Amino acid sequence: MNPLKIIVLAKQVPDTRNVGKDAMKADGTVNRAALEAIFNPEDLNALEQALRIKDQVKGSTVSILTMGPGRAADIIREGFYRGADGGVLLTDRKFAGSDTLATSYAISTALDKMEYDIVIAGRQAIDGDTAQVGPQAAEKAGLPQVTYVEEIENIDSKHLTIRRRLDNGIEIVKAPFPLLLTVHSSAADCRPRIAKNVMKYKHARTLTELQDATEDYTRLFSDRPYLKIREMGADEIGADVESLGISGSPTKVKKIENVVFKAKEAKVISSDDKGIEELIVELFENHTIG
Repeated sequence: MNPLKIIVLAKQVPDTRNVGKDAMKADGTVNRAALEAIFNPEDLNALEQALRIKDQVKGSTVSILTMGPGRAADIIREGFYRGADGGVLLTDRKFAGSDTLATSYAISTALDKMEYDIVIAGRQAIDGDTAQVGPQAAEKAGLPQVTYVEEIENIDSKHLTIRRRLDNGIEIVKAPFPLLLTVHSSAADCRPRIAKNVMKYKHARTLTELQDATEDYTRLFSDRPYLKIREMGADEIGADVESLGISGSPTKVKKIENVVFKAKEAKVISSDDKGIEELIVELFENHTIG
């Protein structure tokens, strides 16, 4: 079987578990500078599925494609540490404020400039929970898509056999290359960092990062070209500027808040039958159940 070229769509997201008063800007966009940035959890599930394909099909490669500001290169380095082979950072001020429609347009346009057999993404990102970018990118790129992927059960020269996790059970589907998958959180967790890869790729940088760095990496990058992380802007991918950023985003965020559930009172019950029966009666009476 021929080697496969796999692209993983990954996103650096704000840690929405710690949303504070400064989490939103006046224009309705997320103030990412005020929140810790993390690797979107379900994109890590997607990366693991890509790496499993690479393990099975000799010679296959995994590349990370992410869109964001310069610091989003951290996502690509994290992918290197876990087994990815390459990465591309879509970064341009023209992308700022993109909703799912504008983001999927930028991604699909970038995919047109890349070679691949499989594109894999997490089902959704925790900063929006829309589950729209993957399917929208597939539609714009003209790719067959399989969503809610839990496991890839078989690979042959032309198809993947895939198990999907649905609300009421599972579904087995067979889909041809090239295609796009979105991976469910019930899929296998991503493997940890590999110490050897951390040492190999810890100095991987984008051109912008190199320009901002105080260290002289000239000789290092001449000797080790794999340390260069490719950057692509709106002009390089040939995108229509009006379809990017806020101008290309019909969705507007009106408010962000952090909702924390706190117990106002506690009730202690005995562990015998009488205590449990009294609790059940109380739950029925206040319509918590029943």
